[in-house]
Amino acid sequence: MPGDVEKLHSKIERTVADGQLMESAANNIRTLLAGAPSDLYLRAVDELVDSSEWSELNDRFYQTLAFGTGGIRGRTIGRIVTKAERGNSHGDQRPEFPCVGTNAMNFFNVSRATRGLVAYLHDCNRREKTSTNPKIVIAHDPRFFSKEFAELAAKVASQNGCDAFVFDGPRSVPELSFAVRYLKANAGIVITASHNPPHDNGYKVYFSDGAQVIEPYASGIIAKVDAITSESFTPLPKDRQGKVRMLGKEIDQAYMQRLETLILDPQIIREAKSLRIIYTPLHGTGRVIIKPMLKRLGFNFQVVQEQDGFDGRFPTVKSPNPENAEALTMAINLAQKENADLVVATDPDCDRMGAAVRAAPETGATTPMKLLTGNQIGSLLAWYRTKTLFDKGVLNKENASRAVIIKTFVTTDLQKAIAEHYGLRCVETLTGFKYIGAKLAKYERAIPEEMRQNYVDLTEEETRQLRLDHSSFYVFGGEESYGYSGADFVRDKDGNGAVMMFCEVAAYAKSRGQTVDQLLDGIFAMLGYFAEKNGSLVFEGAEGAGKIVLGSEVTSIKNFEADTIKDIEGDNIPKEKMSIFELEDRTRIAVRPSGTEPKIKYYLFAQCRPQKGKFNSAELERIKLEVGEKLDRLWDWLQKDAQSRLRGHEG
Repeated sequence: MPGDVEKLHSKIERTVADGQLMESAANNIRTLLAGAPSDLYLRAVDELVDSSEWSELNDRFYQTLAFGTGGIRGRTIGRIVTKAERGNSHGDQRPEFPCVGTNAMNFFNVSRATRGLVAYLHDCNRREKTSTNPKIVIAHDPRFFSKEFAELAAKVASQNGCDAFVFDGPRSVPELSFAVRYLKANAGIVITASHNPPHDNGYKVYFSDGAQVIEPYASGIIAKVDAITSESFTPLPKDRQGKVRMLGKEIDQAYMQRLETLILDPQIIREAKSLRIIYTPLHGTGRVIIKPMLKRLGFNFQVVQEQDGFDGRFPTVKSPNPENAEALTMAINLAQKENADLVVATDPDCDRMGAAVRAAPETGATTPMKLLTGNQIGSLLAWYRTKTLFDKGVLNKENASRAVIIKTFVTTDLQKAIAEHYGLRCVETLTGFKYIGAKLAKYERAIPEEMRQNYVDLTEEETRQLRLDHSSFYVFGGEESYGYSGADFVRDKDGNGAVMMFCEVAAYAKSRGQTVDQLLDGIFAMLGYFAEKNGSLVFEGAEGAGKIVLGSEVTSIKNFEADTIKDIEGDNIPKEKMSIFELEDRTRIAVRPSGTEPKIKYYLFAQCRPQKGKFNSAELERIKLEVGEKLDRLWDWLQKDAQSRLRGHEG
């Protein structure tokens, strides 16, 4: 093998000299091979070199997959699969081994990430003078190599002095978040790439509060991971190693008991027996919890059988993303066949939920299913949960100011209007549910220490009373990108909980003889019509809009990168490349770069509120058309303005 390595290095040096291979790629190839546990890496690289696949080699090795604030994500199957990686698999089967490369999601990077996380947890224990082993909970989705990556993470963690608790099969992100808190663990890991294409996988890190890591912990973990360049390490002596334990039904049951508390009015479900629901897990983890929960709660539902099994190929959809209409096609077709009222779908790691509802009936016409946006779903949930908590006497005029709805800056202002209508606070955060999780941790810390010592072990009713009496009661939180949460026992967006909550909303509408669509129109009629439009442009730079946009004066500009901006509670908003422009008619434009692509993302918000009383149905239909046309004109103007600025910059 040493001779083969020398030959390969000679070939690589020649290709670098010829300009075919990047110097950084050559250096990373040498680093990877130096710590290789077998000859697999050598054989895969040699094969690509012999085939002159320089583009593939540069993609795989130009950098080491960066551990960001949330973890790592990348290709686990290369664009080109080598014979060495293919191994004994054939046809459309998954390759036997993951993609070889420093810029890929594979055993090399899972090992690095885990060892860095473990090293950071040991440092935390030393600072806190804790002598017990750190505890890590590990879950995975059904993607290619997810199970193997989870097993490796557990092995590496235990060999480096951590106790690892590993789920016995695929589980969702929100259940992992719950389990970290339930088991009082120091951290959590989920092997998932959410709704990315089948060739991707990832590694997400959660801290002891059950939320994704934020600063200062994120930078500390990143520094530890970046310091590790080799896959090889010496395990601790046996007596200092941690244990690996399997998790199963006991956590499922504890989580499901808590999910049941999300239902605010069980009587509504009993009264809406005719409500018919179609659910699809899109080949993912949602089936583990959602199916038994819907049954337990008494909902009348069917599952899309073709999408009910775990399958990392996601063979029935172009993308397993419930935000996309195409992903719901099979469920909508089944709903039409069965004359169902509601379609709900969750992505592979079950943190997001999409929905389609039966449109308002027209005389003599078969009504179609209508897709709802993430803003509409979140607003229906926020309104129903707030209204029902008042109806039940949990909230009242005296304590409403201690209740809170949390949304991101790029989520509809209808949720702010709902909060204002009921006297609640509406707190806005940057994009990313980790910031909502950070708020929930803050509210928990605000409870007197002697009362929150066993907070995780208290019932939902007990924690709710503590928050209402001493802190802030979290009613609902959401993002426009189809993420929702209705309680603080999970500190991330929860597709399982979202399905339960939204089915209750549909049951409420059914009990009133309405469709969900009509229920939403009732909210618009009362609080005003709010509409949103998202778009993106592939170019760099989006600063400095003019003082006049489409004939309307710009009344305020917030630059989140340069300005010091505080939220409604007085907390500083972390610095981020985002600007929000507000026009005189309350139209808002948010502009931010994509975190994963060379795109500038635009979020457009328009609204029209009733001057007195409510909009009648005719007024609402007219306003819907006017606001929709306005958003279309605004988007056209923004695209032209951006291109003219780009041409001016080039000139």
